[in-house]
Amino acid sequence: MSAENATPAGFGNPGRGPAVASGGMVASSHPAVSLAGARVLAEGGNAVDAALAMAALSWLALPGQCGVGGDAFALLRRPDGSVAAFNGSGFGPDGGEPAFFRDRGLTAVPLEGALAVAAPGAVGALAALHADSASRGLPELWAPAIDAAENGLPCTLKTRADIVERRDALARDAGTAGTFLPGGRVPSAGEPLYQRELAGTLRRLAGDPNDLYAGGLAERCVDALVAAGAPFSGYEWMASGRSAAETPLTCTYQGATVHLTTPPTPGWMVAQQAGLCDGVLAGLPWLSAEAVHRMACAARLAFADRFAGCGADSDHWRGLLTADAIAAARARLDAGELPGPAPSPVPAGGDTTSMVAVDAEGRAVSLIHSLAFTFGARMTVPGTGIVLNNRLGRGAYLIDGHPNEVRPRRRPLHTLNAWLVTDSAGRLLHVGNTPGGDGQVQWNAQLLSHLLDHGHDPATAVAAPRFTVHPGSDADVIGSPPELRVESRLGAARIEALRASGHDVAVQDAWDAGGSAQIVSVAGDALLGASDPRQDGVALGV
Repeated sequence: MSAENATPAGFGNPGRGPAVASGGMVASSHPAVSLAGARVLAEGGNAVDAALAMAALSWLALPGQCGVGGDAFALLRRPDGSVAAFNGSGFGPDGGEPAFFRDRGLTAVPLEGALAVAAPGAVGALAALHADSASRGLPELWAPAIDAAENGLPCTLKTRADIVERRDALARDAGTAGTFLPGGRVPSAGEPLYQRELAGTLRRLAGDPNDLYAGGLAERCVDALVAAGAPFSGYEWMASGRSAAETPLTCTYQGATVHLTTPPTPGWMVAQQAGLCDGVLAGLPWLSAEAVHRMACAARLAFADRFAGCGADSDHWRGLLTADAIAAARARLDAGELPGPAPSPVPAGGDTTSMVAVDAEGRAVSLIHSLAFTFGARMTVPGTGIVLNNRLGRGAYLIDGHPNEVRPRRRPLHTLNAWLVTDSAGRLLHVGNTPGGDGQVQWNAQLLSHLLDHGHDPATAVAAPRFTVHPGSDADVIGSPPELRVESRLGAARIEALRASGHDVAVQDAWDAGGSAQIVSVAGDALLGASDPRQDGVALGV
């Protein structure tokens, strides 16, 4: 074996095996969230019920990553084998023409405050998922979240770190300051955080999710934003709550069918990378320098293509997935071409969280939701406990004529995406996802390769050394030198071989790439599940 393919000590070792169960399985980035889902399954609920309970509790357990004021996307496999996608993203303000921002001396959509906000889509998507396949009512499923909001949930080290990082911004808003800086100080790990105003909001939404889009809650949200200078009309808010089951994007990889979320998510980028790597990686040593080089080049090409012509209401991405386009791109990579960077934005950090649930009937849910950057716009709607997202600022460009230019009734592009894998007969094989901004499409492609090219179990897949092409295509900073970030566990020989291949490699600490992947796989009559050791989550079976 060559030096660059020699296995370093601890390489790819998860330190523990996957969770195993036969009656159902859940996984998330927080133990209480996973427990909420497992309890639903144990009490006879299905995977959709479990995912809905988990999503609501994560608004309390991971408040920097997600919330009522954010967005959500989900994939659902039903027991009959059909797969549906749910889009929970919102529009920017009806008055948000490019000139609105330029007239205020802005060169980019702000990342904080009212002008950063897009209407939230998460509640609309969860309501549509509930209407499709839930067996229990939202008041029952969201009761644990309401209880946690009223009676407090212990602050984790992750949430404390988020509060420390955003302390100044949180202090400027009365709502976020009152919740996350009690008494004007950063809470200790383990100290309960109370969100009693949010408890009242959750009760209202459990009874009528549309209240956020066409009721009293909608009025309060829009009034607060207008008072802060954002040009919302209220009609875009109403339109953002409309979500229904859609046909997902699919591609074939190693003979399996990969189901992906559609635009405005970048699920197509995972499909493009799959097309560029299918039939190549399975023949290479796992995570060898050559394999990492191939995946990194495929990711860089996808980001360049995204920036060049993609928008939420553009079909440019479809042309990139045709057989001819994939063949041409494969030829470039086969010839050793290292794609140059797009003049694309640099991620400034941000947070999301995700979860999966599978039940004994083969129903499976992959759900991901976010406020965009940590604590979103760092702005609450008075009296509601709702922290608003900054998805417009993160996702929309202020670039003349670009398909992703900020425009009324145009959803900004997203980093969020989810996936689910079935075999040629439609049987469930794997379901998973990961947060991580522009890392998501790269890490999801890596997870699929670990599972399908090399047959690894979920625990090995989520713990494998991770690598990331940087920059991606968030909208905050233009033009940064390209680099390939790798966890040190990849090994010195592989890292030097990647440098020799033309990559500017930045070495991260052993577990510092980011992300929090969740996977549940089917193994005969059993389910195998794992949660990423880079965060605090667990997989639980029943």
